Amino acid sequence: MRLSPIGSPIFQMPLQNLFHPLPPPGADEHFETLLSHSGLRLERIVSHGHASPPDFWYDQTHDEWVALLKGQAELAFEDGEHLALRAGDWLLIPAGRRHRVAATGPDTVWLALHLGD
Repeated sequence: MRLSPIGSPIFQMPLQNLFHPLPPPGADEHFETLLSHSGLRLERIVSHGHASPPDFWYDQTHDEWVALLKGQAELAFEDGEHLALRAGDWLLIPAGRRHRVAATGPDTVWLALHLGD
């Protein structure tokens, strides 16, 4: 294993593509962890017209940075705010801010970076 100039290991990972292959539509969104290291977890989420169940809220103990790479989506927050996202939009959802996925389009691709355990 090689070390970077600051002394941490350089991990060799094969070249991959965020859009190929996309999982086929199914009953649930597809979550795939791309990288996990020192309190950070990066995941790709693929949605095909999915939404959170009507009374479900994500209530996380850590901050989450979310970017919409492809498609469109709508996030709803418990305080009544709704955000329509299109490709290229990103936001930071602070720990404890209850939210849900209100709607997604077909072949919607997200990146979510979870900051903490």
